[in-house]
Amino acid sequence: MATIQSPQQLGAVLRAARRQLGLTQPQLALAAGVGVRFIVDLEAGKPTVRLDSVMRVLNALGGVINLDGLPSSADEVSAHGA
Repeated sequence: MATIQSPQQLGAVLRAARRQLGLTQPQLALAAGVGVRFIVDLEAGKPTVRLDSVMRVLNALGGVINLDGLPSSADEVSAHGA
């Protein structure tokens, strides 16, 4: 599991995952339903990419997001008065 603390780290991890799967940027873009330019920007660590598109790319690569140190459900958030 990778620890991500910046857009640049996310881009590097996703680039490595794409390469490990033997996918080109155009192939990943097609699989995720996004444009090639989006993949290029995402892998470059552009901080303004759209979260819904990032999630589609993660899904296409077989990845998920786990948030450590945060409540694991909406119920826990409401219980703490947020």
